[in-house]
Amino acid sequence: MEEERIKISTEYIRLDALLKFAGAAGTGGEAKLAIQNDEVKVNGEPCTLRGRKLRPGDRAELDGRSYVVE
Repeated sequence: MEEERIKISTEYIRLDALLKFAGAAGTGGEAKLAIQNDEVKVNGEPCTLRGRKLRPGDRAELDGRSYVVE
């Protein structure tokens, strides 16, 4: 699985914003659909909460790619 590190300058980033920022989803709408369709995992567990707050050390997975928040 490919891993990409996403550096943030805030305390947290919302899951849908992370997917859009990382380029995993082209738009916020695409990110929302992927999350609602149970295609996204956070820290190895399925997650359907698009507003889920991810902090440094958290990992989101979509389409065989992993995004680690730093």
